Amino acid sequence: MTGTVLASKWDMAFGFVMFLRVLFGSLPTWVKATLLGLVVCGLLWDGLRRVQQRRTRVR
Repeated sequence: MTGTVLASKWDMAFGFVMFLRVLFGSLPTWVKATLLGLVVCGLLWDGLRRVQQRRTRVR
């Protein structure tokens, strides 16, 4: 036995989600909602920017 621990590909994602739950768990609801809104707006902005870039490359 080599002592190697096999992990699934979802272990890192699960660990990250649990880290975020602990990190933001004690914050008030309005702070969580504000942070979530900022993240969603950033993702939408990035997605729309990528779509625009793809359209300009196609033409």
